[in-house]
Amino acid sequence: MIITQHKAVSIHYRLTNQQGELIESSFEGEPMLYLHGAENMIPGLEAALEGKAAGDKIDVTVEAEQAYGPYHDGLRQDVPLSAFGDIEDIVPGMRFIAETEMGQRPVQVTEVKDDVVVVDGNHPLAGQSLNFNVEVLTVRDATEEEIAHGHIHAGGSCGGHDHSHEGGCCSHDSEKEAKEGCDGNGGCGCRH
Repeated sequence: MIITQHKAVSIHYRLTNQQGELIESSFEGEPMLYLHGAENMIPGLEAALEGKAAGDKIDVTVEAEQAYGPYHDGLRQDVPLSAFGDIEDIVPGMRFIAETEMGQRPVQVTEVKDDVVVVDGNHPLAGQSLNFNVEVLTVRDATEEEIAHGHIHAGGSCGGHDHSHEGGCCSHDSEKEAKEGCDGNGGCGCRH
């Protein structure tokens, strides 16, 4: 069976940046599950997997525009420390949900100054071309419920296994809501 719209696919992947540094790998753990054609992963990788079958291995470079998009300087802001209320010990790497003109948006603390916290709403991999080494493990027809929910159900829940939602080939659109009736992990946690 080949990968086409509404196929449930499991893959192992290794993600490296342009300098060859390992960013994320599933080969030492659980494979990633996704619903093909449901925008569960970055567009460039999903396009590269179209038409592949179980057992296929691919190496592909996905340019920033087809990955997490360009880096937007306007999504980096100085926020008064007082805006964080009673939260103590704010350190770089912490994540928050910020209220913006475009609704809620995840941001990451990149720097803490005396009375200002610098936050960045860009995806951590925005502006980067990414290299993927992928092995297709299984391809099957998705169930009607999986298609309706927009992601794969595995192991009796929507998750199957945990992902950090921080990057790799998994997450793409951090603003997308979890589908109704699920635990919010969405397949492999993709695009949430």
